[in-house]
Amino acid sequence: MPNLLTFLEKGRIEAGCDEAGRGCLAGPVVAAAVILDEQSANDLKLDDSKKLSEKKRDALRIVIEEKALAWAVAFVSNDKIDEINILQASFLAMRQAVDQLFIRPDHILIDGNRFVSSDSMPPHTCIIKGDGKYSSIAAASILAKTHRDDFMKKSSIEFPGYGWEKNAGYPTAKHKQAVKALGTTNLHRLSFKLD
Repeated sequence: MPNLLTFLEKGRIEAGCDEAGRGCLAGPVVAAAVILDEQSANDLKLDDSKKLSEKKRDALRIVIEEKALAWAVAFVSNDKIDEINILQASFLAMRQAVDQLFIRPDHILIDGNRFVSSDSMPPHTCIIKGDGKYSSIAAASILAKTHRDDFMKKSSIEFPGYGWEKNAGYPTAKHKQAVKALGTTNLHRLSFKLD
């Protein structure tokens, strides 16, 4: 496991923020915001969610939700994605996740190279590949990914045949073939190239 940094600036309340599901053909984009203290950040042995197995992510989700000072997850629907585009929907999900935290952070650490804030938001710093550098962003990446994967697994029961229980709505060959054969569902992003 990498030795992730706890804070960008020690002595202030920082929330890590990340999203999951930007490249999917179906389902919501999901963002999480997490505030950790130094002890929890060190104890959790976190990493970027993409580098962890599903089993490890699921186990860490339970511990993060138990040990974080505060955490929140926000879903922005496929309809909203089609309305405002995926980039703006990702920013919206991040803003909503931060707004739902019951502790107001002094600063937000955003995974990625850009972010559109709002007047009510604390200041932020964008960190490229931040989920592999800062514990709070890594924790947010794990929560966003696991909450979204759970949603897609449940949705796969209502909409069988697309393989969402395995592909979580990403553009796999099986998913694209299913769209051709079965058509779209009310969870598909119609503004995306689906074939």
